[in-house]
Amino acid sequence: MRLLTVILLSCVFCALSAQNELSLPECAVVDSNMLRMPAGVAPQMERFFDKLDSVLLFGKGRVNILHIGGSHVQADFYTNVLRVNIDSLNAGLQPPRGFLFPYSVAKTNNPSNYRVRYGGEWAAARNALRQFFPSQGLSGINISTSDTSAWFSICLNRKNTSRWTTNKVHLLARSLHQRCTPYLIVGESEVVEPEQEETGFCFTLPHNVDSFCVRLRYDKLQQLGPDTMVVRGIYADNDEPGIVYNSIGVNGASVPSYLGCADFVGDLSLVKPDLVVFAIGINDAADKNFTDSVFCANYDKLIANIRSVSPECALIFITNNDSYKRIRRQYRVNENGLVARQAFYQLATKWQAGVWDLFEIMGGLKSMAEWETAGLAARDKIHFTVQGYEIIGKLFFDALLGSYLDYDIKSDPYDY
Repeated sequence: MRLLTVILLSCVFCALSAQNELSLPECAVVDSNMLRMPAGVAPQMERFFDKLDSVLLFGKGRVNILHIGGSHVQADFYTNVLRVNIDSLNAGLQPPRGFLFPYSVAKTNNPSNYRVRYGGEWAAARNALRQFFPSQGLSGINISTSDTSAWFSICLNRKNTSRWTTNKVHLLARSLHQRCTPYLIVGESEVVEPEQEETGFCFTLPHNVDSFCVRLRYDKLQQLGPDTMVVRGIYADNDEPGIVYNSIGVNGASVPSYLGCADFVGDLSLVKPDLVVFAIGINDAADKNFTDSVFCANYDKLIANIRSVSPECALIFITNNDSYKRIRRQYRVNENGLVARQAFYQLATKWQAGVWDLFEIMGGLKSMAEWETAGLAARDKIHFTVQGYEIIGKLFFDALLGSYLDYDIKSDPYDY
């Protein structure tokens, strides 16, 4: 059974690779597109691959992936490429969309693959600016309101698809004075009341939907005055098995940004990841006082927080891309990229994690300029164009799936 699945997945892998012919700059090192394990394949990674076996061989179980980063992830360009490709492995299973945030309400760029609308007055706070009140959680950003007319809605399928549906919505939220209660409206006017849970509120829907509206009900407003509702994120869930890919990112976020989120660990218990992909570091390395020792120490704290919730989760580090800094109106290569790359390998060795070496794949130091010339990087020489992000997403998916297939072939190809 496993051998047959490996063969079928290998065919899918080859077909996707053929479809995803990539036009890369000459400096790119495609042969480096692999998942490296400096300390060998850890038990946590074996567990992750075994859980993938359960989904892919038998259609049983839930595999939760969490991808966490900064602006590269908030934009959700390359992470959505990953999401779509990973979802193709579900082969008819319909697991949920998972974690998301209504960025538009916070007046910042929202991923284009789901639609957010809102009304009323909302304030926003994000961890990258060290705005830690009201407290943030897993998303690293929150929205808050005392406006009785405030609302927001989410449509999971923006681009004329019907893939994503939910019958259980977790609203990660808190009423500061316990006098404000959210409720959902689905369809034209169907009202769904919440149940209280540790991370906020849970709405069990009578049927699957792809759109819902969050509204607020204030108690004792005239006697006691206004209250404030703080929303940290949403988990769109259902009862289906499969691989769930969750991505969270905040523009400008560094590792310490997430360490300052008081509700990070509590919110993480809702996702309880089997694999965490770390893509935080580009903003850390932009600091002129950047050191590998402080960078690694901060990551150690973040990993300890995550492992306190999911002690068996596997870890993968994505190294920083090559980048430049603007100094006195001139762009100069950020040589901290080399230091950060080495730090990621140190972390991977210590935590028995995987490394996807984007820095090397791009072509190393000063390669970002060539990616820009090829139309794959933005003029700021930090971010990528949409096409560049799509290439990165396809490359990482190929490396992840290739690593899984290689593990399955080596572990026991004749296990029927």
